[in-house]
Parts: sequence; structure tokens; C-alpha cells
Amino acid sequence: METLNLSEAEWRRRLTPAQYHVLREAGTERAFSGHYNDNKADGIYHCAGCGNPLFDSDDKYDSGSGWPSFTQPLREEAVSNHKDTSHGMTRVETRCAVCDGHLGHVFPDGPPPTGLRYCMNSVSLDFRARAAEGGEAAA
Repeated sequence: METLNLSEAEWRRRLTPAQYHVLREAGTERAFSGHYNDNKADGIYHCAGCGNPLFDSDDKYDSGSGWPSFTQPLREEAVSNHKDTSHGMTRVETRCAVCDGHLGHVFPDGPPPTGLRYCMNSVSLDFRARAAEGGEAAA
């Protein structure tokens, strides 16, 4: 998978201030404030920074956490996970495998079949509804 490397100036031009804060500075949006937390539409969630397909709506569930949550990524290689010891906690950070943008964190308290909760920031995602005919998410 080819990676996308842009300068900080290019990222600032490409992203909104909120997207830049989360994707490039590992920020977190407030719980229950993101536009995808309650989204129930059928489709694919892509990285808002580079367009990499990340999560399928079929794997999304209401975790009650206030952030869109998924049981697994669309493809294992779509994301990368890293140890995060910020804020006095030890967590596993989830990043986009293409642009290295911060997406959120993965926790071991999700439902079957994986037992995982990929807890993502809405602002780091770009939802594309699945086309009715072909099954692929519209561009």
C-alpha cells in the first residue's frame, strides 16, 4: 500500500481546522458531537485526509461512547495500531495506513465477533453511501 506524505502546509490547505487538529495533531472531538455518531446509512467510511477506505457500515454499532464505533476495519491493512501513552493512560491508537492520520483508538471491550471497539473521530472520516446497484460506495 502506497503512503501519502504531505508537508504540514499542504495538510493545512487540504483539511479543515477540526480535521487538521484530529488527523495531524492527534486531537479528539467531543463525545456525541460528531456527525457520524448516529449515522445508520449503508456505506463505507473513508479517511478524511486521503480517501483510504477504512470501515464498512455493516461493522458499525452503537457503543454508547459518543463516537462512531466499529468491530473491525474494512481490511486489516487499512489501518495501523500504535501504543499511545499520552494523557497518563496506555491505549492503542489507530491511524490511517496511507496518510498516517490519527483516527481514534481501539479498545478490547467491543461486541462479538472481534471483541474490539474501534472508537473513531467523525471528523477523521468521510462517509460514502453504498451505491444501490453495484454494492460499491459512491465516490
